[in-house]
Amino acid sequence: MTEEKHVLSILVENQPGVLSRISGLFGGRGYNIDSLCVAETTEPNVSRVTIVTTGSKQIIEQIIKQLHKLINVIKVIELTGTEFVQREMALIKVKAKPEHRAEILRMVDIFRCKIIDVGLEHYIIEITGDEDKLSAILSLLKPLGIKEIAKTGFIALSREPKVV
Repeated sequence: MTEEKHVLSILVENQPGVLSRISGLFGGRGYNIDSLCVAETTEPNVSRVTIVTTGSKQIIEQIIKQLHKLINVIKVIELTGTEFVQREMALIKVKAKPEHRAEILRMVDIFRCKIIDVGLEHYIIEITGDEDKLSAILSLLKPLGIKEIAKTGFIALSREPKVV
């Protein structure tokens, strides 16, 4: 059984305790959540939980069955293996020594990022993209001195015509 990343999109009633039950299901069975993002949908009483986890196909099928049994879960969709669009945002605080500033500005331009804060010794860069884009800029910035990183987590929507 090969373990691979899976993306789950879960629609839930926007009620207290729902996220706790979902994370408890994962933790109680020893499954790890690699990425988690929750926000209201166009309906204020419904939220979308996007989870990235790693496991075999059988484990993911079991997780989905267990999620369907939880109170307040409306729908569970596995996006892996379907056409979907995904993004992640990161804020990166990078050292901005005078001799590296022009190089950092070129990277920001090439990767279509934004500098959202400038300090005497740092830039804070905002980048949105897929996992490969974020990994690429991080590997280029690392030798210059990354001080801190904050990521939003993975968000995704199906490209299917029907609303998930």
